[in-house]
Amino acid sequence: MLAAVDIWSTNAALPPAVMAKLDPRHSHPSGVAKDAPRAETTLTDQRAWPPRKLSLALQGGGSFAAFGWGVLDRLLEQPDCKFDAISGASAGAVNAVLVASGLVEGGRPRARARLQQFWARIMNDASFRSLMLVGGFSPAGSSVAFGPALRSGQFDPFDLDPLRRLLARDIDFSVLRDPRCPKLLIAATRVRDGQPRIFRNAEITADVVLASTCPPQVHCTVEIDGEAYWDGGFAANPPVVRLVQESEASQVLVVQVTPARDSYIPITMAAIDRRLDQITANSVLNAEIAALEWARAATATSGRPLQIFRIAAEDAIDGLAQRSAVDLGPSFVTKLHGSGRGAADRWLKQAPDDEPPAVAPARGEIAASPLPRALAEAAV
Repeated sequence: MLAAVDIWSTNAALPPAVMAKLDPRHSHPSGVAKDAPRAETTLTDQRAWPPRKLSLALQGGGSFAAFGWGVLDRLLEQPDCKFDAISGASAGAVNAVLVASGLVEGGRPRARARLQQFWARIMNDASFRSLMLVGGFSPAGSSVAFGPALRSGQFDPFDLDPLRRLLARDIDFSVLRDPRCPKLLIAATRVRDGQPRIFRNAEITADVVLASTCPPQVHCTVEIDGEAYWDGGFAANPPVVRLVQESEASQVLVVQVTPARDSYIPITMAAIDRRLDQITANSVLNAEIAALEWARAATATSGRPLQIFRIAAEDAIDGLAQRSAVDLGPSFVTKLHGSGRGAADRWLKQAPDDEPPAVAPARGEIAASPLPRALAEAAV
């Protein structure tokens, strides 16, 4: 499965920079991992809590990404925690770009304001365009909510222009090239071969964000440099291995907004499609984390310079798997935001053990879920 999504190569080797973080024995003789950033992380920095330098992986999932907004809102209140790199797909990409641009323009207060303004506008304009911008469409959801006439083959391709203007009101893409900006890794799915393309700061435009959030069931592809793209959630939701490779932080937080568990067996077409969407959204994320878990076990070393944590929305909101990812009602979005803030607050206040596993386990109500054993065994 890992080879199929181009995460794990056929020779079973992660990129050198990732292996160096997982096992110091893979370091370059100079003491710095070959091809890795030169900045060093001391043991004190690694054990400091809350983290002093943190990289974020923001999953997309339609309106569920408001939970990620809540997590970011709380993290931005932590003055001594710097964001090194941020990856995102679909609505997670929107959150990532909003935070990064806000940090450059006016620091943490501006980043929080950017997020609040954007989500308030989305809630107040719960139109088809707003729903499309945050993604979250399933085959059943698009047909039930909007009818078969709004399928991609019959949708007006020029309707992307209002979406570009909506993004332009909240994001100055030129500031993403500022040296002070966190490193960004925005995923889109290349239609030609189904592979992910990761766009970095210098490449990110409104079209890139639109491509990362483009639902194939209701809109034409977004073309960038002669290639057609769909929602990044199909191929990297969000990028994790690449984030670890390019991050200088020893601590990575994955914000998972799409439910992985559901206690009900779906029987209606809409429920079946919703559940399939949830499984698809999490499959690549789980594969990437399984790759890191496998690599850590394979190194057979007690040194753990990399810590990966996961905050999951479904652990903070009961019955989330039964909710619609296209629900932009103010009460639901507000609940998601508040739950995200609460989950992040608990995570920040409860320091992990000195020797955490690859994905830190839950402590109390913290939704930092370990990788399911069955998935880890299947991935290996």
